[in-house]
Amino acid sequence: MNSENAHSNKDNLQVLYEDNHIIVVNKRPGDIVQGDKTGDKPLSEVVKSFLKEKYNKPGNVYLGVVHRLDRPTSGIVLFSKTSKALPRLNKLFQQKDAKKTYWAIVKNRPPQEQDRLVHYMKRNSKQNKSYAHIKEVPDSKKAILHYQLIQELDNYFVLRIDLETGRHHQIRSQLSAIGCPIKGDLKYGFDRSNKDASIHLHARELQFIHPVKNELVHVIAPAPDDSLWNAIK
Repeated sequence: MNSENAHSNKDNLQVLYEDNHIIVVNKRPGDIVQGDKTGDKPLSEVVKSFLKEKYNKPGNVYLGVVHRLDRPTSGIVLFSKTSKALPRLNKLFQQKDAKKTYWAIVKNRPPQEQDRLVHYMKRNSKQNKSYAHIKEVPDSKKAILHYQLIQELDNYFVLRIDLETGRHHQIRSQLSAIGCPIKGDLKYGFDRSNKDASIHLHARELQFIHPVKNELVHVIAPAPDDSLWNAIK
C-alpha cells in the first residue's frame, strides 16, 4: 500500500493514510504531538476532532499516540484508531520494525558522502537537550544512524537519514557532533533560527507491517512548502 497523495481539511490536517485501525498525518513544524505545559492544542486533539467530524461520532474518539516528533520538525506521525492496534504498533516501534527515513538540510558538507554514526547519548532533562559522546558515559544510551548526502543546494546540503535507534533529539545531536547542525537548530549549534521557529528536519518516509491486515504500509510525506525544501529533486 503506497501513499503519496495527501489530502487536507479545514484544520490544515494533512492525512497521508487512513483505514479502520490507523491514521497517518503530516505534522507541520510547530505542532506538538501530545499536550504539554504550553497548553497549546496538540496534534492528537486535532486528529480526534477530524475523526469525530468525518464519521459524525458521538462521545469521545479513541486515538492512541504511537510515537512523537520534536515540535520544530515536520513529517510523518502515526496514530492508532483502535485499542487493538495500539499495543501491536507500540511493539513494532519498540522492536525497531518500523523503518523511518528523514531528510535534513545542513549548512556544512558532512565528512563523508555517507556514513554510519555511532554515539552514546546522554540526556539533560533540565536543558531538554541530548549530548552525543564518542565513548560510553554513565547513563548514556547507544544511538546509531546512517546518513547519505543526496543533494547539494546553494549554501546547503541535503542528507537522507535512516535511524537504527530512536533516542531523544538523536538526529539533531548526532549531526551537530560531526559539525553539521541542522538549519534553524539553535539548540544544536546552528547560528540562527528560522523565522517560524522550525528546523529543517523532516520525517519523510515510514514503512511498517500493518498491525491488523499484515500488509506493508509505505507512507511518504511532502516536505513543508519553503524555498529550500522545494529545491530538493
